[in-house]
Amino acid sequence: MIIRPSHGLSFPDFTELWEHRELIYFFAWRDIKVRYKQTVLGAAWAVIQPFFTMVVFTIFFGTLARIPSEGVPYPIFAYAALVPWSYFATSVTQASGSMVAHRGIITKVYFPRIVIPLASVLSGLLDFAIAFAVLIAMMLFYGILPNFATLLVPLLILFSTAAALGVGLWLSALNLVYRDVQYATPFLVQFWLFVTPVAYPSSLVPELWKPIYGINPMAGVVEGFRWAILGSGKGFAPMFMVSALITLLLLITGLFYFKRMERIFADVA
Repeated sequence: MIIRPSHGLSFPDFTELWEHRELIYFFAWRDIKVRYKQTVLGAAWAVIQPFFTMVVFTIFFGTLARIPSEGVPYPIFAYAALVPWSYFATSVTQASGSMVAHRGIITKVYFPRIVIPLASVLSGLLDFAIAFAVLIAMMLFYGILPNFATLLVPLLILFSTAAALGVGLWLSALNLVYRDVQYATPFLVQFWLFVTPVAYPSSLVPELWKPIYGINPMAGVVEGFRWAILGSGKGFAPMFMVSALITLLLLITGLFYFKRMERIFADVA
């Protein structure tokens, strides 16, 4: 087997990636174990973080600021958005630092480098599943039953994963070369939260601006998630289409950029 650096614009070798699927699993499982190693509450943190954020949003935005919640109780309105958002934010944060965290392996062993950020994004799906189970319990508590649109949740999860992977590929490659990224990422994620309709509905955004607002890939995902789970957020389709296109663009350009930078990873790690 002869390993040669790629030249020009090229996609990662998906055949090679499939051959290393077990490595993706072990990296993802390792990320999960490291995340909750020597913690008292363990995987409960997957629920605690979005739940207490929901409590804070309910007090300040739902009760004091009286932000509308489109006919559903504000706590579940906020939590339904925090479930996909928390998965996205955690995945981006983990993926952005994944290449630096594994620099010891990168400089010694060859394997498709994209395995590392991909595993970081996929490992967050366990947290998402736990938080989603709590969301279902909250729906039953408030007397909200799943409907036909709930079947679209897997598609929305796929969009969340694609958005997180696209952003994660960009940040992980940049972070290996420019370590400033590790300091900028928490600020970026915090800013991103408030430009995403998590604490407020997108109906507050004027119709003329909704397609532009949809440039935020998570705006369409969050509103789509609310619509599929709670039946709120109707009329989000134009914004979702823009968000879907931006997600696809982020993923494609992220794959190209990561592959292009891959040749120097071992040198700068």
